[in-house]
Amino acid sequence: MKKTLFDKVWDAHVVDSIENGPQVLYIDNHLIHEVTSPQAFKELEDRGIPILRPEQIVATADHNIPTTNQHEPIKDRLSRKQLDELTSNCHKNGITLYELGHKNNGIVHVIAPELGITQPGKTIVCGDSHTSTHGAFGAIAFGIGTSQVAQVFASQCLLLSKPKSLRVTVNGTLKKGVLPKDVILYIIAKLGTNAGTGYFCEYAGDVFKNMSMEGRMTVCNMSIEMGARGGMIAPDDITFDYVKGREFAPTGDEFDKKVAIWKTLPSDRGATFNQEYHFEAADIEPMITYGTNPGMGIKITGKIPENITDDSAKKSLAYMGFEQGESLINKPINFVFIGSCTNSRIEDFRIAAGFIKGKKKAKNVTAWLVPGSKKVESQIISEGLKDIFDEAGFELRQPGCSACLAMNDDKIPQGEYCVSTSNRNFEGRQGQGSRTILSSPLVAAATAIEGKIIDITKHLS
Repeated sequence: MKKTLFDKVWDAHVVDSIENGPQVLYIDNHLIHEVTSPQAFKELEDRGIPILRPEQIVATADHNIPTTNQHEPIKDRLSRKQLDELTSNCHKNGITLYELGHKNNGIVHVIAPELGITQPGKTIVCGDSHTSTHGAFGAIAFGIGTSQVAQVFASQCLLLSKPKSLRVTVNGTLKKGVLPKDVILYIIAKLGTNAGTGYFCEYAGDVFKNMSMEGRMTVCNMSIEMGARGGMIAPDDITFDYVKGREFAPTGDEFDKKVAIWKTLPSDRGATFNQEYHFEAADIEPMITYGTNPGMGIKITGKIPENITDDSAKKSLAYMGFEQGESLINKPINFVFIGSCTNSRIEDFRIAAGFIKGKKKAKNVTAWLVPGSKKVESQIISEGLKDIFDEAGFELRQPGCSACLAMNDDKIPQGEYCVSTSNRNFEGRQGQGSRTILSSPLVAAATAIEGKIIDITKHLS
């Protein structure tokens, strides 16, 4: 029987099945952070249940942390309490923790790939919806709730119904200035935020085969925004080269043996998917959003749709202060954020620096650059990118989730627009009353320089 990539990885991890019901799925790696884990730890402690396999858990502090003066005691009481509990729980249970200031600290979905924890063919879970990021390696990765976190703690397994399979194929060559973020924003704008509900999505075609691992992670990260349980891209030489030599990656003959197995994972020719969509790369242009969900996206040169009759869409436009049929070109912007688990890897900052070099940030703009990890921060400094950012007036902050979700001090003021490389533009996502416009790092960098949204395609040599 011909199998999809998803089928192969899922079926290899099934421990037991209930006839006409859910299956028991084995979990290879469990990633945790300070926000969703305390309740799960407490549940197990109250019931006297030990952590079954602490060596397969990795913890980091990322969501509710400051991104300045991380060497100082944390002032926010809730943040301090969450980090203290994470530290205590990890030490008590023998779990590896990359706490604030550790050389491996960073956003959970950035550090696991860069450390080589994320590998093809694995099952990976975390109490965070954007765990789908790790699917870029050909892994089954998805977010789980607090009760499921406890379930994995106790059994290293989850009781789940197998999702259906979906494939999105994009062939051709991308235009200049079109980045992976634009590709996924385009797909979501075309399919909607519910198209992937009940599915695990595989991305296929020339565009994804030619993407870097950083780009693939950006795409898989936002699979959840079209309702999918997760996203996957078949592993290939780009994947293997990325994994090789990393701290937790296999070495020597063991690595070669793993690669031989990983090469068997791509979907069989003729494998059947429950749903398929096809797009052409030539149709994709730099994208921005205009509403309060990631599906409300347009080409940066386009206009907000007219004749909108849906009440929720009308409400969304009112919140954003936009009109039907309006172009967003020349819209003044006071805040720009480049960061989050979607776009905070070194490739993102290289792209931003390439545009910013030799220019100055607009005076009216507050521009935050937040690396996804300590390693990325070090690369930014060692490659001279920090000098470029400093000279242009951008503020390079320390690693963390930062202004993606307003759980920390990095909030966008009420009523202000922020062009952001994060993954969600919900009402108040970046701060109460704030208004988020999603974009690629290139569009965000250009916005900061000009102080307004511009047609980036006219500024590329």
